[in-house]
Amino acid sequence: MTFFETATDGLPRRAGRAEQNWAGAATQPFGTTIDPAAAALAAVRSELSDLRLRVPGVRGAAIGGVDGLLITHDLPAVVEPHDLAALAATTFGLGRQTALVLGQSPFRDATLRSEGGYFTVYAVGERALLCVLGDDGINVARLHLEARPAVARLAAILP
Repeated sequence: MTFFETATDGLPRRAGRAEQNWAGAATQPFGTTIDPAAAALAAVRSELSDLRLRVPGVRGAAIGGVDGLLITHDLPAVVEPHDLAALAATTFGLGRQTALVLGQSPFRDATLRSEGGYFTVYAVGERALLCVLGDDGINVARLHLEARPAVARLAAILP
């Protein structure tokens, strides 16, 4: 083991010490870059997966913008995530207008029930939405109890 090792620019560096690349992102000793956006996206995906595991009956979840564009998802292959993000934005728009017309507080969440299950949309800050697909037998109260703290954690993660 040596005290110094040669960096990619040919200059000696202390062994095992993290550096920064030209963009300011930290690099690990072996030259792999830690991308902050990728780390945040992984944390969001982990949160979506945890929600699916904590609430029986959750089939999947997605994060989209209020503009209807998909950010990431944890959905089964039979569900089109881009369509789900667009539907979440539509639900948000309708819920937001309803709240404004009725003089109620800003949109927080909306739940739709159909024969096949539930579709719930939560506002994550002002620019993102969490949408959750649930089976017909899902406990909606439990979903709300688990999802609302998850929304707060997601709001802290998302820029």
